[in-house]
Amino acid sequence: VTPDIVLKQFGEYFFEFCKLSGYDNMLRALGGNLYEFIENLDALHRYLSLSYQEMNAPSFRVEKKDNGTMHLHYYSDRQGLSHIVPGIIKAVATDFFNSEITMEIIHQIEEEERTGKKEHVVFLITQKPSFSLKRPSKLSSAPQHCANMTSQLEKLLNKKDLEKEMYKIRSKQQQGSFFISNKKHWETVRSIVKLGKGKLLRGFEPVYPETLCIDIKTFCNVFPFHIVFDEELAVKQTGVNLQKIVPGLQTISIRLDQYFTIIHPEVKFTISSVRKFINSQFVLRTKRNMMPESWRNCPMLELRGQMVWMESLHFMLYLASPLLRSLHELEERQMHISDIAPHDVTRDLILLNQQRLAEMELSSQLERKKEELRILSKNLEEEKKKTETLLYAMLPKHVANQLKEGKRVEAGEFKECTILFSDVVTFTNICSQCEPIQIVFMLNSMYLKFDRLTTVHDVYKVETIGDAYMVVGGVPVPMASHAERVANFALGMIIAARGVTNPVTESSIQIRVGIHTGPVLAGVVGEKMPRYCLFGDTVNTASRMESHGVPNKIHLSTSAYHALKGKGFEIIGRGEIEVKGKGKMCTYFLARNLTVSDNEIMGWQVKEPESGQESVQSLRDSNPFCSEARHCKGKARDSESYGSLHSNEKSGDDAYQLTQETAEKAIARPFTGGTRARRLRSSFCLLV
Repeated sequence: VTPDIVLKQFGEYFFEFCKLSGYDNMLRALGGNLYEFIENLDALHRYLSLSYQEMNAPSFRVEKKDNGTMHLHYYSDRQGLSHIVPGIIKAVATDFFNSEITMEIIHQIEEEERTGKKEHVVFLITQKPSFSLKRPSKLSSAPQHCANMTSQLEKLLNKKDLEKEMYKIRSKQQQGSFFISNKKHWETVRSIVKLGKGKLLRGFEPVYPETLCIDIKTFCNVFPFHIVFDEELAVKQTGVNLQKIVPGLQTISIRLDQYFTIIHPEVKFTISSVRKFINSQFVLRTKRNMMPESWRNCPMLELRGQMVWMESLHFMLYLASPLLRSLHELEERQMHISDIAPHDVTRDLILLNQQRLAEMELSSQLERKKEELRILSKNLEEEKKKTETLLYAMLPKHVANQLKEGKRVEAGEFKECTILFSDVVTFTNICSQCEPIQIVFMLNSMYLKFDRLTTVHDVYKVETIGDAYMVVGGVPVPMASHAERVANFALGMIIAARGVTNPVTESSIQIRVGIHTGPVLAGVVGEKMPRYCLFGDTVNTASRMESHGVPNKIHLSTSAYHALKGKGFEIIGRGEIEVKGKGKMCTYFLARNLTVSDNEIMGWQVKEPESGQESVQSLRDSNPFCSEARHCKGKARDSESYGSLHSNEKSGDDAYQLTQETAEKAIARPFTGGTRARRLRSSFCLLV
């Protein structure tokens, strides 16, 4: 297959592609016949170039010949694409105008223009009409002539309308009143024309007056931006407003190219180049050095219009109007709406475009507001997450979720739970000998380790005050294994405390741990700062177990001992001791868990190096919770929120559902004398 055939076929498919892409109506509106269609292709390309800035469109010029053929002149900067044109034009003729054409190249040459060489190809177009009509020889044969015309139009007209009109004609003929007078004859002709929806079958022949019925002065005022020049580009006539803006044009026979340059199409400013692209819209721009002083700092005036060659005078008429798109451009050139002719659509374009610009500005503002709203919505979501994080730090997760849903949370009684208290031994002395920031770092390091253990053993951190740490098992989600979980957590606390350095002695800190099992009342108290609070003697007894404990020991009450008895823990009896406010109590020390290792208690990963299984890793390196802790900045909130945020509050038992109310979370702490931290706890106990 030769390239010519491929390009022609491509032209046909490209036409179909344009129709499918939504340009069907636009293409049909270009002209009522093939000549008009081709003549307006350049205008279409000019319009499309506003949307497609990089488009390098060809140019078309068509000439009618006396024998009915047409010469199509094709100009393009791109070589070798001329054979696409026959494919497109043939497809247009067949689809839009129901006619067949033949196209052949009769001339092909390269011409030098301003932008370089252009390919100039001339096609001979021979168009075959879709049908032909024969004129009647005599008026007396009008009925037969009408019948012939009707038969030839059967394919174009609606059959029902045709039968209806033919029935009327036959009825009149049978009545003997058909074509009796000349008037009735023209009524019949009019009915035939009406049958064709007003389209005459013969070609349109315009009527021209013998003399021009407009004087020169009126013409120059009605078309204030027109220019008439000869083959040497000498200006013969100009519009009045153009003379006002460019006074030099008032000089007789001044050359047009001294004052203007051609912006579009990109051709040389010669009469021959202009005639080659006469179907194109011409855009001329004034030269700055030829403008008056008042225009030197203004944008140059651009004119857009068509070139019309007047063969009888050998003059070229440039019928143009200012190329303006907005009131701003009009003001920049010190012009007014009144400078534009009333019939010029540039007036409407400027005003409509001004309205469009205002709508675009509103649309742009709307888009900006939408973007701001999107950003605000995103920020709102982030703030909501922070709020939820803070809420989960103060309240159990499921309780916080119920509060978010607007449900009331009523206090609930838990028949059995296990409470743990711990504090740092000699914390008051450490505070007196260290900088405050050192205390903050020490407590933060300790709390991060403890918070991780709350997740490992699924217990709930109730409160931290100073060096005191309070944990409960079985609340807010009841579970049968609450005592074992708290006991394992306590063993983990002792191990974790070894990794926290005392800033005074540079050795590991020592902690006391106390555990008690019993019933409590739990609920949310407060509105401004709601807190999940535990009430009851169990809280006070657990605090007493801690305050009467021994450093690095886990002190158990009798009820806690019975809850852990027989469950794999090594428990050592302490005997009876005097407990403040409780009298004598038999207490115990929790030594270790016989069924699990320290690594399992700490939640560390274990891997055998030779077998490829996990070995003991450091807490920070192996545990995912500690990897998150590495990003904490040593602030108190890091440790305060960590356990609550990461505790899932799951249970092996069925969850005990609490109804909710908005309240302030406060910790019931028993009174003990001694350290500064204990005095802090005593105020809560007095409140309870």
